[in-house]
Amino acid sequence: MKTIHDPIHGSIAVGGVYLDILDRHEMQRLRNIRQLGLSTLVFPGANHTRFEHSLGTFSLAGRMCDSMGMSADDARAVRAAAMLHDVCHPPFSHTLEQPLRDATGYDHMELSRRLIFGEVPTHLPRDDDALGGVEPISVLLEDAGIDPKFVCDLIAKPLSDTTGLDAFSTEAGQSYFKSKDYAHQVIHGPVDADQMDYLMRDAHYTGVVHGSIDIDRILTRMSIVNGQAVLEKGAVSAAEGLMMSRSLMYSAVYYHKTVKIVEAMLRRAAEISGLDLSNLYLLTDHELLSMLLSSEGRSAELAAKVVRRDLFKKAFIAYTIDLCDGDREMLAEYASPKGRKTLEERIADAARIDPQDVIVDIPSRSVLLSKLKIGKTDVPIRDGARVRSITRYSAVAKALQARDTIDWAVMVSAPKEVSDVVAEASRKVLSLDNADRS
Repeated sequence: MKTIHDPIHGSIAVGGVYLDILDRHEMQRLRNIRQLGLSTLVFPGANHTRFEHSLGTFSLAGRMCDSMGMSADDARAVRAAAMLHDVCHPPFSHTLEQPLRDATGYDHMELSRRLIFGEVPTHLPRDDDALGGVEPISVLLEDAGIDPKFVCDLIAKPLSDTTGLDAFSTEAGQSYFKSKDYAHQVIHGPVDADQMDYLMRDAHYTGVVHGSIDIDRILTRMSIVNGQAVLEKGAVSAAEGLMMSRSLMYSAVYYHKTVKIVEAMLRRAAEISGLDLSNLYLLTDHELLSMLLSSEGRSAELAAKVVRRDLFKKAFIAYTIDLCDGDREMLAEYASPKGRKTLEERIADAARIDPQDVIVDIPSRSVLLSKLKIGKTDVPIRDGARVRSITRYSAVAKALQARDTIDWAVMVSAPKEVSDVVAEASRKVLSLDNADRS
């Protein structure tokens, strides 16, 4: 057993198979993956890593399992899933999710399953001499009596479903543990260890004051009802705080306009580099950036601009408050990678410039049309013999579900020297009335 000191959760005890997992080369790579990617160019203190976050999620998941009285077997699998849930995150975290999917056909969660079972390479060819004979993580888990398939299901197949909450009851005669959804909810749920750790950790390192969460009250008020993880009614205020933190961190940090511009620049550099990105999940931030800087043409130029913080400028932006439902529907058609490329080409054609000088950023279709994902905010509250949605008890929670995740719906950026013509072309192509209040 070792004690690791963490600035967010204090002393974290790690031993047995979890210490073995933590020492694996797949996990050690995460020491060189920034948790918030390129956000450090906006928030200078945001240099914390996916390794720290994985350790914090492991700690919180263990406390949640204990609080809910989970069986020893389930709890051990949940702890393993918490530690491994980000093991295949690409360099700069979410920035390169789409290039990763394009190159491998999988997102980082499904890749984690395949890596754990050794179905994809677990290291770069240069490390064959040192790591060529290392057994996959699944063997490590099996030897410790933990089902690796269950662990992978917790990572890659979130099953949490809080719809129809009022149908649940704790009255006599009800059958408990109809499923193991409670285990999934520790990793992917309305109140999960992953979310609580990244909100607190990201707020701490960015200096933003929106990450305060009453973790102790949440953890001591958790239980299991009919296979679902629920909070007692006395924890409603703590759940409101979690929801508020999530909402404000998305608008203040995760969708900060400058952050999104620099992420888009690096993503463009990777996409046009001509590099084989099928091993993206094995690279570190530094390794990928060095490869891009050593590439040729526009890719290397964009990477160098990122390093120098010579960023594209915001040319046009449309705010969600100014858009009607028809505007949202129209923008949603451009939300896919192919759609964004089409819009970039149309704007560049109208501006008579190279399409590479236009970057369009549009949130996902679900964010544009559904606002916040209800499933991530519909916290189940136990009140006596019934379980109901938190919105039955909290006007704050109901308002947060209706609040837009971010305050803008489309942003177009370009090099400073052509930003004016790109702005005019964007207005012409998109034809959004009252847009671009900036």
